[in-house]
Amino acid sequence: MNAYEEKMEARKEYYEKKAAAARAESIARWDKSHEMASLIPFGQPILVGHHSERADRAYRDRIFKTGEKAYEAGKKADYYEKKARAIGRGGISADDPDAIKKLEEKLEKLEAIQNNMKAANRSIRLKDTEKGDAQLREQGYTDKEIENLRTPSCFGRIGYAPYQLSNTNANISNVKKRIEDLKKLQEVQETPDEETDLYTYRIDDNRCQFIFDGKPEPAVRAILKQHGFKWSPSRGAWVRQATGNGIFAADGVKRQLKEMEEI
Repeated sequence: MNAYEEKMEARKEYYEKKAAAARAESIARWDKSHEMASLIPFGQPILVGHHSERADRAYRDRIFKTGEKAYEAGKKADYYEKKARAIGRGGISADDPDAIKKLEEKLEKLEAIQNNMKAANRSIRLKDTEKGDAQLREQGYTDKEIENLRTPSCFGRIGYAPYQLSNTNANISNVKKRIEDLKKLQEVQETPDEETDLYTYRIDDNRCQFIFDGKPEPAVRAILKQHGFKWSPSRGAWVRQATGNGIFAADGVKRQLKEMEEI
């Protein structure tokens, strides 16, 4: 497990702990609410005008508020559980130092799938059905899968549909583009830092980073925010992900800061 994967695992564990704590709070508050309600005789109305009216209303209000807090804690637990489940399901992140390797492995699998579908279609369209089925078995298809491939679609087609091939081809193109972009980003991250009297600019940790001596003045912060940069306490810098758009935005910040200094 690399550093990025350890970070994601730690984040998942954090959300799971938050979810468990919120769920426990919700259960405890629901139990408390039911316990409080059980002390009121079933069907007992508020005795309007009786000396107990005020205390009774306040007690029932506490029951309601306890239930309300239980509900909110339950919603919070659902939120953190959803966050925990989402970690690792968003595909291969550019922040992962092994991203290129993982994408290349993904590309290899997609290309194998594409080649297998093409080979299956060639076999299934042979005039010699027995020979075609024999080839499909050699390719690893079961008799049931061969039967499914030979069953005509609503358009009368057999084998893998054109859209399946085109979708896989589109995925292959997207993965190739991501690999190309990440390799370019690696080259960019090897460029030296840019230093001015106002800031230091660098690309590191897959982030465009502006570093200042102390807190920048409001006008500078406004320019950074305008271009999508956010303050990162852990990095001590104003950052934005180093995508093509991020690098373009960084150039816009540098240009505006230069213009501001020249005024």
